[in-house]
Amino acid sequence: MSYPSRVQIIDVGPRDGLQNEKQPVPAAVKIELVQRLQTAGLTEIEVTSYVSPKWVPQMADNHAVMQGMARQAGVRYSVLTPNLKGYEAAVLDQPDEIVVFGAASEAFSQRNINCSIAESIERFAPVVAAAKAAGIAVRGAMSCTVGCPYEGDIAPERVAYLAGLMKGIGVERVDVADTIGVGTPRKVQAAIEATLQHFGINQVSGHFHDTYGQALSNTLASLELGVWNFQSSVAGLGGCPYAKGATGNVATEDVVYLLHGLGIDTGIDLDALVDAGQYISEQLGRPSGSRVARALLAKRAG
Repeated sequence: MSYPSRVQIIDVGPRDGLQNEKQPVPAAVKIELVQRLQTAGLTEIEVTSYVSPKWVPQMADNHAVMQGMARQAGVRYSVLTPNLKGYEAAVLDQPDEIVVFGAASEAFSQRNINCSIAESIERFAPVVAAAKAAGIAVRGAMSCTVGCPYEGDIAPERVAYLAGLMKGIGVERVDVADTIGVGTPRKVQAAIEATLQHFGINQVSGHFHDTYGQALSNTLASLELGVWNFQSSVAGLGGCPYAKGATGNVATEDVVYLLHGLGIDTGIDLDALVDAGQYISEQLGRPSGSRVARALLAKRAG
């Protein structure tokens, strides 16, 4: 089996990881987390989102975080913008990339953003156009690509439909996300293959949740197809709000350990990454959600 020789990881911890935390996380802590991630060698970080603070109070400090962090040359900072109002707020902070999001599940789209998949894409079209005119990169997050909490299994045709709509409005690259973590390797490969009908392999990334403990298997299955871009969250930050008590994002530390074990270059210092995960876990008052981090920390202590 030949795998890519290098993998690019986007750490989504500061945004996707922290957005559902019940306790407020101070802007200074988020800034420090970003700093530690880039020190560990992360060159893509999803920092914050520009959504209504009424809906996501944890991201109300977006300007403070973006303006307070020390930018590092060669690092791409991305932000989530759900609409034109969000984009207009984001552009003041000079992100390198904006992220728009759609679902492969009609029911999830209605429940999550109160509109159909087609309507959500219409809403994003002017955002994408404005970003591209300003020279800002555009990524599309495709949620529920293998399963939905309301519809169950999602057919690959639905993924291809969403990917086609994203391509149609000018989105440059897309994430194939298993939002509720129900995917298994063959299903994930089918979702990726459906996406490849509209995007090249260099424009497709995997974003896997570990609800059923399948995220690393699904990462391996994606590598088999040639996928070399992945999203993960330091310390496994970010639970799955649709499955009670379930884990959410796969931990960046666990993905990096797997990749390094396969001889794949990531440019990431695993020890420094573990330190970053330990920092944010201590701030949240709980152990890291990364098995690799817990094992390495125990080894250090021993």
